[in-house]
Amino acid sequence: MEEVEYRVRRSERARRVRVTVDPDRGVEVVLPHRAPDREAAAAIRELRPWIEQRIAELAGARAAVAARGETLPYLGRTLSLVTDTPGRARVIRRGDTLLVPAGEARTPALERWYRRAARAEIEPRLQRACELAGRSYSRVAIRGQRTRWASCSRAGAMSFNWRLLLAPEEVLDYVVWHEVCHLEVMDHSPRFWRLVASRVPGYREQVRWLRVNGATLVL
Repeated sequence: MEEVEYRVRRSERARRVRVTVDPDRGVEVVLPHRAPDREAAAAIRELRPWIEQRIAELAGARAAVAARGETLPYLGRTLSLVTDTPGRARVIRRGDTLLVPAGEARTPALERWYRRAARAEIEPRLQRACELAGRSYSRVAIRGQRTRWASCSRAGAMSFNWRLLLAPEEVLDYVVWHEVCHLEVMDHSPRFWRLVASRVPGYREQVRWLRVNGATLVL
């Protein structure tokens, strides 16, 4: 049986052994500062089926991204990328076409465009969900977090990942409602998930979609 390659990182803050499979960093074992090295190998052996599944999912995600060609997803639609005249610095949308800069300027310009579009798509959804829930938020930010799709602080400050616009619309709607539910229940207790289920019946399908396809939400 082929050995699983992994790296070990020690953390002063870690209270238990944790294994992650990241598209960029590969397999990583986080050990509490005083944990013996053998606990890393033991965690890899115990979690090997899950690790192999995640590695296969990430390989599928890379293949899916490569298969896009000159297109990008946008809330379930497919937008074609067309390189515009030299000197263009901004992305412009015309129907289902994005006019994009050439060369190295393309990806940064696309990210800026998706960030602007994320605010335009998310804010009205968030406002509507809050009205239906009888809650309110203090402010909203659009970010590019590596490990979170969204967050809600106790003060009602909302943060959403612009990459959610690369997912189907139903996934974005679920994430918005997830955070609005946190305005009432801050933890992930059974009470919280019952509230989510009452707001988004079938939410588990969206959770599973993000788990399986989250790595495809890249430019």
